[in-house]
Amino acid sequence: MKYSEIIVERIRSLCKKRGISITKLATMSGIHQSTLDNIVRGISKNPRIVTLHKIANAFGMTVSEFLDIKELNAFSFEDEDED
Repeated sequence: MKYSEIIVERIRSLCKKRGISITKLATMSGIHQSTLDNIVRGISKNPRIVTLHKIANAFGMTVSEFLDIKELNAFSFEDEDED
C-alpha cells in the first residue's frame, strides 16, 4: 500500500468510526471540499502538513496521533515508487 493510500484509509476509517461524511469533515476542518475530495480520490498524493494538521484537529487529535498507526509506522519510503 502506498503512503497516500494509507492516509486516505485513515481518513475514511476515522470518518466511519465517528459517523461523519467527507463533506462534514471538510466543514469541521476548514479545508476546501475540493481539496479533501482530491486527497480522498488519490489525486493529491502528498497533502501538506498544514492540511493534515487541520484534518487531525477536526478529529480531536494531534497530527502525531493521527499518523500513529501501524501501517504508517511500518512504512518505508525506500520501497515506494515515485509517481
